Amino acid sequence: MIGVTHYLVVAAILFTLGVLGIFLNRKNLIVILMAIELILLAVNINLVAFSAALGDMVGQVFAMFVLTVAAGEAAIGLAILVIYFRSRGSIAVDDVNRMKG
Repeated sequence: MIGVTHYLVVAAILFTLGVLGIFLNRKNLIVILMAIELILLAVNINLVAFSAALGDMVGQVFAMFVLTVAAGEAAIGLAILVIYFRSRGSIAVDDVNRMKG
C-alpha cells in the first residue's frame, strides 16, 4: 500500500533535483526555469498528499492555485527569455548583469 511517506520521498527527491539544478547549472536560463518548476511540483505533491491523508480539500485547492501561478511564471519567464535572446543573441545568465538602465 502506498502511504504518505512514499509521496514525501518522491517530493523530497524532486525538490532536491530542483535545488541542484539551480545551483549546479548557472549558465543556462531554461534549465534554471525548469528547476524552479520541479521545486513547485514537489510542493504540490506535498500539498496533495497531506490533503488526501487528512481528508481535507484545502491542500488540493491550494495546489491548483500554485499550478496556476507556476503556469503564469513559466509563460512570463519564457517571454522575457525570448526577448532577451532576440536582443543579445544568447541566453547566458552571466550576460544578464549587463542589462542596466
